[in-house]
Amino acid sequence: MADASFAPVFLRNATAFGASPRQRFDLVLNNLSAWAYTTGKICMTSDGTPWRPLVHVEDICEAVLCVLEAPREAVAGEAFNVGDDDQNYRVRDIAKIVEATFQDCKLTLGPAGGDTRSYRVSFAKIREHLPRFRCLWTAERGAQQLRDIFHRICLDLPTFHAAPFTRLSELKHLRQTGQLDATLHWTGQNFRLNKVAA
Repeated sequence: MADASFAPVFLRNATAFGASPRQRFDLVLNNLSAWAYTTGKICMTSDGTPWRPLVHVEDICEAVLCVLEAPREAVAGEAFNVGDDDQNYRVRDIAKIVEATFQDCKLTLGPAGGDTRSYRVSFAKIREHLPRFRCLWTAERGAQQLRDIFHRICLDLPTFHAAPFTRLSELKHLRQTGQLDATLHWTGQNFRLNKVAA
């Protein structure tokens, strides 16, 4: 599809974090922060040794803007990892950041094993092609943002666990209500909003 009037660019975001109007609680930093706020505990089911790269939603938006403003020859047909080398964390270190951010939170680590997916990512290419792009958010700053937002909205467990804020739960709801078909395409049925417990 690429031609003189269309220059596709592919952005592969690190694991997103941060506050948004349609919050995601199935992303590692957001999830651990919500557990810390609503229960005062982070109970890890593993030892947290796997690596995860993180990127704040606002830094993702900045990457999109940089791509749109970049010279065509710098980005056309290219794929970029979106994030920063300094934002590659072990999951247990993310948990420790959250524990330190949320007052009176207690962290417990589990045994080795469980979810062993582990990946560190290089972000050298995006820095080379888009020298203006820089991540402004760290995990520490993101956890503080979430803490402040959760306090402002009085986040509770029913809201934390509500389907709209976890991708798989929401997909199940949309399938069960006939809004998505078996191939996850919209059916055109009348949409019913999930009711979030207040």
